[in-house]
Amino acid sequence: MITGGQSYVSAPPAFSADGRLLLVCSGRSVSVFSTSTGMLVSELEGHEGDVTAVVVVPPPANAEAVAKLATYCWTAGLDGELIYWDFAAAELVRKVHVGLPVHSMVIPNITRALKSIEVHTPFAFVSVEDTSKPADKKALRGQIRIYDLTKGRQVGCLLAETRKPEKIVASCSGEFLGIANKRQLYIWSIPTKGFKPDKIRKIKLCHTKKLTTLAFHPSERIVAGGDATGRILIWRGFGKAKFSGTAIEERDGVRGQDDAETCTTFHWHSSEVKFLKFASDGAYLFSGGMEGVIVVWQLDTGKRRYKPRLGSPLMFFVDSPDSFISCVSCTSNQVHLLKMPNMEVLKTISGIKLPIASPDPSRRDANGFDCTNGLIAIPTEDYCIQFYSLFENTEVSEVQVCERNFQPVDDITMCISLVSLSIGGDFMCTVDVKLPEEELGGLITLKFWNHGSRAGQFHLSTVIYEPHSDASISAVAFRPGKNMAVSSSFGGNFKVWVQSLSLQSSDGKSQSGWRCQSVGSYKKKPMTAAAFSGDGSVLAVAAESVITLWDPDNNALVGVIAEALSPITKLSFIGTSAYLMSLSQSSRPQVAVWNASNLSMQWSYTLSAEAACCSSSKSEFAILYLLSCHEGGAPAEQDGVILVFDAENSSPVSSWSVKKAKGGSIAFVKDDSSMDADTNATSSEETSLLVYVNGSHEYAIFNPRNNEESQITKCPQKNIQADEPARIGYASIYGELPKLEVKKEVPDVPFIPSERPWETIFTGSSHVLPPLTKLCSVFLASLLEKRPVTNE
Repeated sequence: MITGGQSYVSAPPAFSADGRLLLVCSGRSVSVFSTSTGMLVSELEGHEGDVTAVVVVPPPANAEAVAKLATYCWTAGLDGELIYWDFAAAELVRKVHVGLPVHSMVIPNITRALKSIEVHTPFAFVSVEDTSKPADKKALRGQIRIYDLTKGRQVGCLLAETRKPEKIVASCSGEFLGIANKRQLYIWSIPTKGFKPDKIRKIKLCHTKKLTTLAFHPSERIVAGGDATGRILIWRGFGKAKFSGTAIEERDGVRGQDDAETCTTFHWHSSEVKFLKFASDGAYLFSGGMEGVIVVWQLDTGKRRYKPRLGSPLMFFVDSPDSFISCVSCTSNQVHLLKMPNMEVLKTISGIKLPIASPDPSRRDANGFDCTNGLIAIPTEDYCIQFYSLFENTEVSEVQVCERNFQPVDDITMCISLVSLSIGGDFMCTVDVKLPEEELGGLITLKFWNHGSRAGQFHLSTVIYEPHSDASISAVAFRPGKNMAVSSSFGGNFKVWVQSLSLQSSDGKSQSGWRCQSVGSYKKKPMTAAAFSGDGSVLAVAAESVITLWDPDNNALVGVIAEALSPITKLSFIGTSAYLMSLSQSSRPQVAVWNASNLSMQWSYTLSAEAACCSSSKSEFAILYLLSCHEGGAPAEQDGVILVFDAENSSPVSSWSVKKAKGGSIAFVKDDSSMDADTNATSSEETSLLVYVNGSHEYAIFNPRNNEESQITKCPQKNIQADEPARIGYASIYGELPKLEVKKEVPDVPFIPSERPWETIFTGSSHVLPPLTKLCSVFLASLLEKRPVTNE
């Protein structure tokens, strides 16, 4: 079974000690990416629940120990486990059992006295959820605990109890920890030398609004907090009274009895501040939120500059130990690698796009599938179509459908309501809808796209405004084997479109375009679904609850099948057979199989199905059936069952239980025989796999006819790719010098050996100079005093 589509932005990522790798929490595993290429190099798999925190072990001062511990990290998850990893070898080293879901974890650099020697001892401060308490608003389910990772047990008492688990933030030195709890910041002073839990001290800093995030200054006693209204508060000299025992005289802007010297406010964000992060030198403060803009504040003056156009709301900001590279996580499931200090985007790690809010809740089939190439086409928030490889779990491309400026804080004014691809992936059709403002100005646009030179690449061919007047489009289907498509509308008609190659462009070259060949209707009823038969000879169009059969070439009605219980929302031919599958999703749901040869119903079920799909080569289909939501459960977490049927038999061939079925989709995709080492190469029968995409766009690919979970064994490469040695000196700052080859026609520059070679090294042309490493070594060696060696 292949799984993928995990979120890369569910928790903050972490850089390796040398900044060459980025560790990203992705579902129940940790994905390790190369910062130079942005490619996946390994995965850490061992958690039974979602990973919520990854912390690279802070190396001690000993140089030998730094090299030894540079590739180790701790992870925490909702399964209640803390796991120690060697992420260079992707090996699990040890586990510490917590027993409660862990939502956040930090590991300060703490030492303890052992036989009069200061020894580095890892202590984890974890934010857990006490699931034994009732899930109401008054119960304190969040707890801050301390675990000795060396002994694998909890030490001390609870640091705090909160209504829900809060994110823990630690200072660079590990001297301070903090959380944002409602309108207060809880800050603890941690004795990093000679650590004892009973020596921890705590203060509170108050605000009038809900605080959402915080950050500590790297060297001074300064803490910044962001609130839900977009304000940033900066407390200077916090904790001097309680932590240091120093009296405080000035209290500019400080509320009540808060233990701080001054408090100042910055304000630019229009909504909640998602992250705060001080620069490594402490001179600047980075902030981000819903606007998709990184704001850089000069701490002393309050002046600011911006890094705009990141495309989606921001969530986390993390910098590498050397501060040469940073990363920002976005809600679009992207992690941008930034070159500091100018914040140029070097690489982007893109996961599958997350679901977006649709203005039409009844639309359930916005995603499209390229079943031949194993791609899914997902409409995105910024009016694009993302093509994502289901087998490789990587983004293939993005196609811009609407040329409009996108601002994350704007109201939804446009959406892509439908995406349809031909069987071979040669054509794509999209429907984008401009929403009316005060019932005026709505626009529906139908666009045809031609396939480019590589997978997921499409070029716009034809734009048709208001193809069915002002009526919405219910379905688009392509005819197998021919350049023909049909679009059905709720306005009471359907149109058959054909591709024409006779169009002439302004430069005289012929171009392909799509034109309407015919229009059909049936008793002026809304056309709610459409599909072509496997050989393309029959067109089936659903006129509400009635299925009509048409000759697509002559636009002639050839048959009418009896009515279903309610309007049909999904219609498809089952493979190359004469059977049709219809799906009704109204208050009277129904799944029915129809025989087109005798115009009768074969069998039906009264099932509330979320999605359905048919195989293109066999007489089988699958439906995604929603189970009743358990008491107190959210509709988005509604589970379901996938039932696989043979067209001629009403008994399911197989069934699969799935999670998060609400908003999910299914499709049959062509089996990639190279992915399965056990595939029989001599088998002539084409096999297909079933892909299930849940409401969070996580997916699984499996063989629906085989109940063994491990029949498919294709995974990303799990070994670290060989990287080049780390750059040092001049190359680490300015990069490697270009390697220039001497042309043959250029004569060699004579070189005369000398005791002072730097005096003659520049006598030739500049393009034949020795490399900088040779120049430096010769020059530095000349500075050493030469003494004759005498044998005694």
